[in-house]
Amino acid sequence: MISPFLLLAIGTCLASSLVPEKEKDPKYWRDQAQQTLKNALRLQTLNTNVAKNVIMFLGDGMGVSTVTAARILKGQLHHSPGEETKLEMDKFPYVALSKTYNTNAQVPDSAGTATAYLCGVKANEGTVGVSAATQRSQCNTTQGNEVTSILRWAKDAGKSVGIVTTTRVNHATPSASYAHSADRDWYSDNEMPPEALSQGCKDIAYQLMHNIKDIEVIMGGGRKYMFPKNRTDVEYELDEKARGTRLDGLNLIDIWKSFKPKHKHSHYVWNRTDLLALDPHSVDYLLGLFEPGDMQYELNRNNATDPSLSEMVEMAIRILNKNPKGFFLLVEGGRIDHGHHEGKAKQALHEAVEMDQAIGQAGAMTSVEDTLTVVTADHSHVFTFGGYTPRGNSIFGLAPMVSDTDKKPFTAILYGNGPGYKVVGGERENVSMVDYAHNNYQAQSAVPLRHETHGGEDVAVFAKGPMAHLLHGVHEQNYIPHVMAYAACIGANRDHCASASSSGSPSPGPLLLLLALLPLGSLF
Repeated sequence: MISPFLLLAIGTCLASSLVPEKEKDPKYWRDQAQQTLKNALRLQTLNTNVAKNVIMFLGDGMGVSTVTAARILKGQLHHSPGEETKLEMDKFPYVALSKTYNTNAQVPDSAGTATAYLCGVKANEGTVGVSAATQRSQCNTTQGNEVTSILRWAKDAGKSVGIVTTTRVNHATPSASYAHSADRDWYSDNEMPPEALSQGCKDIAYQLMHNIKDIEVIMGGGRKYMFPKNRTDVEYELDEKARGTRLDGLNLIDIWKSFKPKHKHSHYVWNRTDLLALDPHSVDYLLGLFEPGDMQYELNRNNATDPSLSEMVEMAIRILNKNPKGFFLLVEGGRIDHGHHEGKAKQALHEAVEMDQAIGQAGAMTSVEDTLTVVTADHSHVFTFGGYTPRGNSIFGLAPMVSDTDKKPFTAILYGNGPGYKVVGGERENVSMVDYAHNNYQAQSAVPLRHETHGGEDVAVFAKGPMAHLLHGVHEQNYIPHVMAYAACIGANRDHCASASSSGSPSPGPLLLLLALLPLGSLF
């Protein structure tokens, strides 16, 4: 067994050797701080334009510790130490914190939170697109308690709208933008109890096709929920789990096509090749379903059949951008959450890095002058990294010392609970005996659970573009869509908006400029 003191000494030497030469000069840090100060002073001139476009990036489960670890990973993928790297979201000028609790849960789930940041009202755990008067799984508490989302508000204002996700398109996050369901798990009628069906509730896939029939772009996974029970999947012909699930016999792809005007160009695709072959200028409506369930992790993705999140975002913006009135786009990096639940930090962090690349892609295709971009998370996870690791230490590597209690090494990344809890011979597993750099390695956890849980702390909100300064403090999560709607002059609160401009979009009037300069507390 290596002495813990020797490991600590080695770590100290490594840390010293990894300090970039320029960082040893105090002038480097002073110049950097002065430039940051100049950039901050420029923010005194507020961007009070009307947001023609609104893009919301939602990193499911992307707590602050995940953001930091993803930043380091991004740098290390580019052969840098990592800590000094900037994520695309790090470059946004405004940052806030969001309080994520559900109306009935201290530590929330993705459904109640999605209702908050999309519909503007907090809700119960497990419910989507309904107020807290709806009880989970109780169909008869749904009617009359439906709440609409910013996607609906944008559509009603004449904007184009889109949904892009790495999960199923009828998963918790996207479903809150179009569905009203007492249970997030009612993906198709196959997953619904007979009582709910008899009371008239509809499954989420059905609602996707019927509630807002003219969503211009829908991309993600979830193919099996659109087809009749036991229909063979087009890609996984021998996989029974990939077969259709619907008990009502409906083919929702055909229904989607039937709702589109004959003079419009509608395209359904199920693979990356067909998606990238499309000419966005000749696409009015796009439905892309690339997996029977959730899409593959980025590290496992088949480049021939599955597009990356960045590729989907690029195609979505090219299609939506044709509308002179602008667009609203919801983008979810949904499998960050799944990686954490499985204790697979490497999968989760690579998902976060890919979402950050998609954020950069969107930024390159839009302008801060007319596009409000908001990046946030629905909740956190009990994910952490520490252990006094030296500068440039692999984010998936070992701490530089062993435990002073059980004398075994440990990885910097750990979970508070989850499937990584392992006891070998009555003791904590010795991680030096396993491949802790493997894509599917499950980091050690303090408490054994089949699935790691969410965390309850606040999450970050990053914002840039028109009215981004309104996201600046500690907010209730349901405040977020009210800001986005205010910036875009959509939804119920439009008193500050002037008459429509020649482009068809509202323009800011004197009242808008005045309100933007007032302290936030005086606005609400």
